[in-house]
Amino acid sequence: MSVGHVARVAEEAGIPTVAVYVKAFERVAREMSLPRVLVTRHPVGRPLGAPGDAERQRAVLLAALELLETASSGGSVREFEKPYRPPPR
Repeated sequence: MSVGHVARVAEEAGIPTVAVYVKAFERVAREMSLPRVLVTRHPVGRPLGAPGDAERQRAVLLAALELLETASSGGSVREFEKPYRPPPR
């Protein structure tokens, strides 16, 4: 929940935000009424993907930036469609 509180403070200061949450916390993110949320189907603790998976992390960050640019209303929640994949070996 602290991510949501930080996002709310930043938004109040005029700084647009996108919070990235894992699916397990989607309900909490919706209840907090955050302006923009990207939900990933990753395990708890890995909202951007597996450690060392730079390709996946970049894809999640690009999706978050796209949401920032395209969200037309407050409370936009979008899901990152790709499922979690194990860390690269």
